[in-house]
Amino acid sequence: MAITSQARSFDTAAASYAANRPSYPSELLDAVEELIGFPLEGACVADVGAGTGLATSLLHDRGAIVVAVDPGPGMASQFRLSLPDVPLVIGDGNNLPLASASIDVVTYAQAWHWTDQRTSVPEALRVLRTGGALALWWNDSDSTVPWIADQDARLRRLFGADDSPHNPTARFRGLPLELGFVHRHVPWTRTVPLDMHLANLASYSDFLVLGKEATNTFIASERDLLAEAFPNQMVEEHYVVSLAVATR
Repeated sequence: MAITSQARSFDTAAASYAANRPSYPSELLDAVEELIGFPLEGACVADVGAGTGLATSLLHDRGAIVVAVDPGPGMASQFRLSLPDVPLVIGDGNNLPLASASIDVVTYAQAWHWTDQRTSVPEALRVLRTGGALALWWNDSDSTVPWIADQDARLRRLFGADDSPHNPTARFRGLPLELGFVHRHVPWTRTVPLDMHLANLASYSDFLVLGKEATNTFIASERDLLAEAFPNQMVEEHYVVSLAVATR
């Protein structure tokens, strides 16, 4: 995995990431099983870029035999607090610390974009058994919801990003065509306290490299805006998971 300063920034916020980041709906793993063509139960799965273990936990609960891979010692420490019985190795997607042809499914949850595909693609193919699968997914706020679209616009202005709304299909651009990826979108929602929503925002890598003062200023303004939209202090977050699966 390309360990940029932005990618490594998560290591400094591992506890907040674990406490506030959204997980994934069970329907996502249903879609993974449908596209890979076999159940996750009993399958040997490598969850690369596992972070604090959000996806690893779901895969483990589904009955998969999971080994987690992550480059960050801070994330690894947090991972071991919640999943002490799941094997975790320090490493990255550009040089997987796994034996060749040893894995049924390689997963990347919110992590593939940190890799260099010139090396991560052949590494994934190397460790996969014949008939195995590479599954990539990203969890993005659903910008078709008006309040989320407004918040996304404020975030784009803050970070000087392109002023066009996020399109979930953008996650699939640049994936190697020769692997024959098939795609799915899985919408879902969660309702959380306003403080948790704001803490999740502050755990984004862009904020982690922005600096505490500028982050606190934006979060305070966001709190005032959302307190008007959600007077009961409970925020209904809407997400779309973009899933891409390729079989070997």
